[in-house]
Amino acid sequence: MSPNQLVSILIPAYNKEEWIAATISSALAQTWNDTEIIIVDDGSTDRTLEIIRRFESKKMKVFPQLNQGACAARNKAYSLAQGTYIQWLDADDLLHPQKIEAQMSQVRNGTDSRCLLTAAFGSFYFSQERARFQSNGLWQDLSPANWIITSFEQRVWMNPTSWLVSRELTDAAGPWDLRLAPSGADDGEYLHRVLTKSQHVKFCSESKCYYRIGNLSSLNHNSERALSSLSLALILSVQHLLSIEDSANARKASLQFLQDWFVYFYSGPAKLVEELRAFARSLGGHLSEPKFNWKYAPIRHVFGWTAANAVCKYVRTRRMLAERGMDNLFSLRSKVE
Repeated sequence: MSPNQLVSILIPAYNKEEWIAATISSALAQTWNDTEIIIVDDGSTDRTLEIIRRFESKKMKVFPQLNQGACAARNKAYSLAQGTYIQWLDADDLLHPQKIEAQMSQVRNGTDSRCLLTAAFGSFYFSQERARFQSNGLWQDLSPANWIITSFEQRVWMNPTSWLVSRELTDAAGPWDLRLAPSGADDGEYLHRVLTKSQHVKFCSESKCYYRIGNLSSLNHNSERALSSLSLALILSVQHLLSIEDSANARKASLQFLQDWFVYFYSGPAKLVEELRAFARSLGGHLSEPKFNWKYAPIRHVFGWTAANAVCKYVRTRRMLAERGMDNLFSLRSKVE
C-alpha cells in the first residue's frame, strides 16, 4: 500500500457553533498527513458556517447547502470526496490525533478493502480529558453477522466516528437513507448495511475517538413522522442482519432488539404498533408490553402504562441531570428501567 493513501474526513454540520472549531481542529491534527477535509454546512442558522470559513484552505473545503438533513449532507460530502478511505465525523465529535493512522496501519499490513475498521471511543459531556472509554462486546474482531447480533443482544453500539471505511465498501453499501433522518436512527441502519457488504470487522484498540453527549441529541421520537422513520430503520436493520445470517440465534437477537425499542411505540400510533408486532410475528416471536421497575408498577396499575412511562422517564432524566450538574438537556435516550 502506498504510504500516502488519501483519507477523506467528511463532516456534516448544522448549528454546531459551540463545538465545530474543536471538531475541525481534531481533524487537522491527524498524524496521517494525507487527508482531505470536506464540510457540508446544512443551512445552519447560527455562526457555524462563519466559524468553518475561518479554517477553509486547500486541505479543507467548505460547501454550504440549504437545510436538507444530516443524511443529505453526508451524501453530498461523499460525492465530493477523493479519498480511498472515508472517515465520517459528526460536527461535535473529536478524533484522537492518531485515530486514522492507527487504523491505516492495518491497511498497510494487508487488511482487505472489504474490512470495516473500528476504533475505541470515549463518551464525554464538555471535557475531552474526562472521556470515559467503556469497552463492550463490539470492541473486538468479529464477523459482520456476529457484530450485529452482539449489538442487538448486549444493547451496545458504536458511533460513526469510530469507523474507517474503504471507498469500495462505501460504494457497495450505497448512500445514507434520506427516509430515516427524522428519527435520528439513520447511522445504525447505515452501519448495518455497510456490514452486509463487509467480509469482516477489525477492531483497532490503538485507534481512539471521542463522542460528545449532553447537547442536542439527534434522536427524535416526538412525532408520528419520526416514529414512522424509526420503525423503518429498525425493520431495515433486522433485514440487513437476516440477509447475511438467517439463523435461530439471529432471529432471537432481532426480536430482543425490537422489544428494546418497542417502548417508544407502545402508547403511540396504533398503525406503527401493529406494524412492528406483525414484523415480530414474521420472525417467529411477539412483542409484549414494555415492563417497568417495581417502583413504577403501582402507577402502572392505577393510572395506566402511559402515565407510568412518563413518570419513569421524568425521574431518570432528573437523576441524570443532577448527576452531571446540568440544568438543560434537551433530549435523553431513556430506556424503561
